Amino acid sequence: MRSSVRLRPFAALSAVALSAILLAGCSGSGGGDATPSVSASGAADLCSSAAPSGAVSDGITVTGDFGAVPTVDFTKPVDTTDLTLQRTVQTEGSGAPIAAGDFVQYAATILDGSTGAVLSQAGYTPGEILPEQISAENGGQIFGCATIGSRLTLATATGDETTPSVVYVIDVLGVTPTAAWGEDQAPVAGMPTVTLGDGGAPSITIPEGQAAPSETQVETLKKGDGAVVQPGNQVLLQYTGVRWSNGETFDSTWDKGGVPTVLTTTGVVAGFQKALEGQTAGSQVLVTMTPADGYGEGEINTTDLKGETLVFVVDILATAPAAQQ
Repeated sequence: MRSSVRLRPFAALSAVALSAILLAGCSGSGGGDATPSVSASGAADLCSSAAPSGAVSDGITVTGDFGAVPTVDFTKPVDTTDLTLQRTVQTEGSGAPIAAGDFVQYAATILDGSTGAVLSQAGYTPGEILPEQISAENGGQIFGCATIGSRLTLATATGDETTPSVVYVIDVLGVTPTAAWGEDQAPVAGMPTVTLGDGGAPSITIPEGQAAPSETQVETLKKGDGAVVQPGNQVLLQYTGVRWSNGETFDSTWDKGGVPTVLTTTGVVAGFQKALEGQTAGSQVLVTMTPADGYGEGEINTTDLKGETLVFVVDILATAPAAQQ
């Protein structure tokens, strides 16, 4: 693959920065070498990192069904005197608490604290934004260890003259698994075989004595029920890649801590793009790609992937338009 995108941390709490983070979720570049962000103290750190409640966040009134666009009311303009980030659990969900390292699905409404005007909304439609990996340092102030099904209200001063304060309503929708969860599909004869280990890590076996296929082939191993990967989308995924010539693994998120990474369908080699586009979140896909759809024709060697027919198993966990990221 040519490039990947790492999850952006929840950092600056300004109207522009935080709305970009909440509605985008990802930016930057890297090589898909994400590592776990879970600290040794785990859940305790996550709970203690949550911002405290206050008069402003307590005073936000929210009506409407959970997971749907809400109606929000509060005293305007928000008093920004000594205002730091405040967070109130308006409705406590009945689900499990968020744990450090979870990829959280959420919906967010962001409003101007002076006028009440809606600045942005996202997450109320499946496939609109990617889930965010939460740790004490990344999103802990906002989500803490809230339970699934909770509705949170937040308020903060921004230091910006145009929008001196912002108000947030966040619905904690769920946690995305780190392995494909779709329905098993019948295997295709002649394709490499895949076995899954603990946690879903795949092992790939190349058919013994069989010549590499002359065309790229894609097989759906598990069929998910999530959003469809559209051309140009970003995709949260896990993958393992092996060489057809000797079956050796050359790259795998599972070997780097088992932490999903984010790729854009137009930022990967053609064979990988063919494996992603048109698939649904929750699916696991096996792709055998020719050198032409991989890293080019040439003499096979141990130093690069030129000339190699490549085999990938890809777990597609979530997808969203790249323009939203």
